Amino acid sequence: MLTLGSMRLPVPAVMGILNVTPDSFSDGGRFDHPDSALRQAEAMASDGAAIIDIGGESTRPGAQGVSEQEELDRVIPVIEAVRSVTDTAISVDTSKSGVMREAVAAGSAMINDVRALREEGALAAAVELQVPVCLMHMLGEPRTMQQDPTYANVVTEVAEFLKERVTACVAAGIAEDLIVLDPGIGFGKSPDHNVELLANLRQLRVRNLPLLVGISRKSILGALTGREIDERMPASVAAAVIAATNGAGIVRVHDVRETM
Repeated sequence: MLTLGSMRLPVPAVMGILNVTPDSFSDGGRFDHPDSALRQAEAMASDGAAIIDIGGESTRPGAQGVSEQEELDRVIPVIEAVRSVTDTAISVDTSKSGVMREAVAAGSAMINDVRALREEGALAAAVELQVPVCLMHMLGEPRTMQQDPTYANVVTEVAEFLKERVTACVAAGIAEDLIVLDPGIGFGKSPDHNVELLANLRQLRVRNLPLLVGISRKSILGALTGREIDERMPASVAAAVIAATNGAGIVRVHDVRETM
């Protein structure tokens, strides 16, 4: 059992992805209406998801940012609707402090931040809210992160970044048992970098904190298999199994039933 504050999760736990955006790389536009989003959330909960991760801003390579109000308009109605029909834990995928606060008030039990609480006000909001938070490594910004990412040693550098963020968050007042770490597969990494991180997940553990890995349908799987996005389910499931075998406590996926 994985304990994150008041959350109790199986190990490994499956986190289902629910992007309520028009432009996410895999499912953009499929669930950007509250009704379709709710149906998808119910299906993922029924299929065994321990967490449903709701995001209102795409972070795919080249993605443009959205305003806080636009992100709120996308995610808050969906969080409220999902909370009303299932007890499955909800996570909000955001880097904005205002969205964090409103999402938790609406029923989100967790924050998933690709920028590791480095945006203005985000760390203070997480300290105030005291809910589980996932800190992810990303080299650069979504618009530019895949433009020739370079590391001397990707495992060492990602591990050092995560260690620094944990130290900063604990010093600011976030309880250590609320922190989850994500190496950021595909976020400013080449396919070789991603393979190396996946093979060496245990070296990324900081203070024995749990790891979350999201590799579902990503371009690394296209590079390895030659398959287009809508043909990557088998590779996504295989990658999730490898991640769990190598120490991931949570796997973030599109295909919940198949992964379960």
